Amino acid sequence: MTSRPVIADTLYSISYLYLSPIGTMTVLVLGLIISLLTGGKKNTVDVKLLFTYRDMLCHTYLANRSVHSQYLNLRYNKIARYIGTSFFVTQTVLYTGIVIYAPALALNQVTGFDLWGVLVATGLVCTFYCTLGGLKAVVWTDVFQMTVMIIGFVAVIIRGAVIHGGFAKVLNISYHGGRLNFWDFDPSPVRRHTFWTIVVGGTFVWTAIYGINQSQVQRYLSCRSQFEAKLSLYLNLVGLWIIAICAVFTGLTMYAVYHQCDPLTQKKVRASDQLLPYLVMDILRDYPGVPGLFVAAAYSGTLSTVSSSINALAAVTVEDVIKPFFGLSEQKLAWVTKGLSFAFGIICIAVAALTSVMGGVLQAALTIFGILGGPLLGVFFLGMIFRCANSIGALSGLSAAFILTMWIGIGEHVYRPLPVQSRPLPLSTAGCMDISQSARVTTRPASNLTSRPAIADTLYSLSYLYLSPIGTLVVMVVGLIVSFLTGGKNNVVDKKLLMTYKDSLCYNIYVNRSLRALILSPQDQQDTIAEEELEAIADTEKVTSTFTDQEPTSTDQEPTSTDQEPPATEQEPDSEKKNEESTTDL
Repeated sequence: MTSRPVIADTLYSISYLYLSPIGTMTVLVLGLIISLLTGGKKNTVDVKLLFTYRDMLCHTYLANRSVHSQYLNLRYNKIARYIGTSFFVTQTVLYTGIVIYAPALALNQVTGFDLWGVLVATGLVCTFYCTLGGLKAVVWTDVFQMTVMIIGFVAVIIRGAVIHGGFAKVLNISYHGGRLNFWDFDPSPVRRHTFWTIVVGGTFVWTAIYGINQSQVQRYLSCRSQFEAKLSLYLNLVGLWIIAICAVFTGLTMYAVYHQCDPLTQKKVRASDQLLPYLVMDILRDYPGVPGLFVAAAYSGTLSTVSSSINALAAVTVEDVIKPFFGLSEQKLAWVTKGLSFAFGIICIAVAALTSVMGGVLQAALTIFGILGGPLLGVFFLGMIFRCANSIGALSGLSAAFILTMWIGIGEHVYRPLPVQSRPLPLSTAGCMDISQSARVTTRPASNLTSRPAIADTLYSLSYLYLSPIGTLVVMVVGLIVSFLTGGKNNVVDKKLLMTYKDSLCYNIYVNRSLRALILSPQDQQDTIAEEELEAIADTEKVTSTFTDQEPTSTDQEPTSTDQEPPATEQEPDSEKKNEESTTDL
């Protein structure tokens, strides 16, 4: 056993079932990077073999709108739009307050400054440059801030590895401490973090963040084309992986440093959110400027998030509240937007003052996304997938889901899950100077245990990551039932607002018509067979014009000839094939 390298018990012990997904993800990441470096942007490919613009989750591009909530207006009605806006504003204000609190806590730990003074100063700085700079300032500062974040993480990781004689020793300590348990497939929904909670719950949480959150949607819409919008998502994916990997390695380093003397158990810090700033001051205090670099990294993450959120809040309020009711000029709207940015910044600072009583920062943030983001995601899914969904069904499902997720979220906060259910990883104080501390065991008083209702150990103990999928599914189930009962079967919807079967099956590659019978109604089958060739040609010409360097006049002439040929499309299959072949050659 002593001759076995650490990697033998980690990388070499991965289940053979994971070799395929590892290979797939490696090809995707390396293939994308190398393709961009070798001129892949000018590549010409048959559009039928690609995701089209309709495949983007947020259908805002189809409607050519500036805010995500306008899709709800087109798909349902104004009431759904305003409710969606209120959900987004509430969720974003609460989340932004949490984000402001996190670096203020770090600066308080590192410098000893008053927490509330630091908190107000942090919020004012974010509000100031977002109010003056707008979205362009937000995007460019994010680029610089991500670089600073990575440098701060790397400094902590390298110093921690040097203290323990190499990163292999850090991995070895983490492995024997149970911190490298990637294969926890316990299906219990009350476990906080398992494979299933992270994959299932995390998928819904991040889909809501990247698919329907105005903070992200406004970035897609600022791109010049759908291709650039998709490319920005792929590049963001790589950047997010880098940040996540750095955060994980920083956590492993922190455990290796304190695996024999936990500061939280020793009461050297008040909350787990203070552990990382405490680590920085502990291992980097002899290196002038490095603790400040860490604070800069923490603030970089905050500034990028808060600035995006404030900008999105102002944009949504102007588009959904100011423009429809006040006929203001563009110059006045610009001033109103700046004023709203400042006002939302002050509100977020006030919310940050309440964050200290909400528990862990990360869990509180994801809980908010689950309570509000999950039901809102369900409304979008309901409208995009089901033609029969109407406004009555959507609003009924949204109300039911919000009540349920709010009920569970409040119950989780009042009745904390018992350790026997959440199964926190063990902590030790055996290596501390005060050995008597290791004998201390914290337990709940018996009176609290007997006074807990039965629901506290079942529904209220669900992992916070499951709030988002619960909200989404409740909206879809209740919304479908109510829509059917209120005449939704006869609903007439613009096809551009729906996800068709081609958007979900084989990425628009030719689908066997016998399979359509299992998916579509007879009427939809007839409509699809009659229209799919024309739609394919039109979509191909539109998307091809985005990637090629053709003159605008020739691009505008092609749809005209296509529109003149529909009568001959069904009568002359040979000419239809020629049209498809010529389009493919483009």
